Amino acid sequence: MIIFPAIDLRHGKCVRLLYGDPNQQTTYSDNPLAMAQTFVEAGAAWLHIVNLDGAFEDSAGAKQNHQAIQDILDNLDVSIQVGGGIRTATHIENWLELGVTRVILGTVAAENPAQVAGLIDRFGPDKIVVGIDAKAGKVATRGWQDLSELDAIRFGQEMRAMGVTHTVYTDISRDGALTGSNSAASKKMAEATKLRVIISGGVASLDDIHQAMAIKSEYPDYIEGVIIGRALYEGKFELSQALQIAKTSKNDSNLRSKPQSKTKKA
Repeated sequence: MIIFPAIDLRHGKCVRLLYGDPNQQTTYSDNPLAMAQTFVEAGAAWLHIVNLDGAFEDSAGAKQNHQAIQDILDNLDVSIQVGGGIRTATHIENWLELGVTRVILGTVAAENPAQVAGLIDRFGPDKIVVGIDAKAGKVATRGWQDLSELDAIRFGQEMRAMGVTHTVYTDISRDGALTGSNSAASKKMAEATKLRVIISGGVASLDDIHQAMAIKSEYPDYIEGVIIGRALYEGKFELSQALQIAKTSKNDSNLRSKPQSKTKKA
C-alpha cells in the first residue's frame, strides 16, 4: 500500500486548510522543496501535491505553485501525483511533460463526465486519477466550494465504467481536522466501484493506517494507498512508522523508484 505525504500549495507555501476552507489556513513551510526532501529522506516513494490556487482559479498563486512543483521534480527522485485546477487536456499534457507521474481530475470529471473517457483514451488509465471529494455523500467541486447533488458512489461507478481505475476519495468533513479517516466510507467506495481507492481526509494516528491495511486485506486490488497531511506536519507520528506499516513486500509501491516514462520539456 502506498503512503502519500501531502503537500498542499498556496502562493508557493505548504499549507493545510481545515475542511477545505480557504479562510481556515495554517502555513507550515515557506519551502516546499525542503519539505518534500524531508519526506523523501524518510522513505516516501510518492508525493500527493495539490495546487490550491489552481483549484481556486488564482493564476498568480498557481504560477508560484507550478514553480515549486518543478523545483521538486528537478531535485528529487520521487513520483508525484498533482491535483488542483486541472480541467483540460492541455493542462494534463503540460503536467505530464513537466514530469509528474499522474494528474488528478476533480471538477472537470464531475461537471463534464463524458469528457473523461476521451482523456483516458488519450493519456491512459495510469496517468489519470479522479478525485471524488464528498460531503454527506455528495460530490463537491471547484476547490470544494460548490456542493453538487451528485451521489459520490454513483459517480465513482460512472467513472469506473468510463475506464478510470484510480480515485482519491476524500471525506471533506474530516479533512485537516485530525478526527480519523472515514474507513467505512472508503471501504464502501472500493466495494461498490472497484476503483483503486486512495483514502484521504482526517488521518490522525497510526490506527488509521492499520485500518486502511485491514480494508486492503479484504480488497487487495481496490485499496491503493493513504494520503497523510496535517498529522505529519504536527508530529502526530513519524512518516517512517506509517511506511513500515504499509510495507507488505520487498516489491511494495512505497519503495522509491522513478518511473521510466517520465519526460521533461526540452
